[in-house]
Amino acid sequence: MSRLLLKLLPVAALVFFTGCAVQTAETSAPQVNSNRNTSSQQTLYQELGGEAGLSAIVDGLLARIATDPRIVHHFQETDIALFRERAIEHFCLVADGGCVYHGENMSLSHQGLNITQADFDALVGHLIESMKEQHIPLSTRNALLKRLAPMYSDITYH
Repeated sequence: MSRLLLKLLPVAALVFFTGCAVQTAETSAPQVNSNRNTSSQQTLYQELGGEAGLSAIVDGLLARIATDPRIVHHFQETDIALFRERAIEHFCLVADGGCVYHGENMSLSHQGLNITQADFDALVGHLIESMKEQHIPLSTRNALLKRLAPMYSDITYH
């Protein structure tokens, strides 16, 4: 097993799609979600299980990435613990959880990584499997994916 996999597996056990670049608080601009749901219906964030649900989804995603030779190389220079935090924040923001996202935008965080459509599809497949593992209903999975889909062009290399 490669050194990178050995490094990722313990972290994945403790812990995106989202910013793959290493980020620091100094280089990141906080973003706040202003699309809060004011009706009595649950937000997507709540349907995903809130903070605990998103944490479990991201942990499953990281575990799958760590064992996928198609995409693990994109994470060689990544601070996995920081990536985990930012992925949870980002999914929370996208899902109307009212969270503050401290990462860079998707375009900046993926710049120069040459992520292909196949790479993107592999990661999305892992995200879907992770949500299935957490028993997230199909309609909820699709709602999150629908919100993430517009970011495709900011993430992939053209």
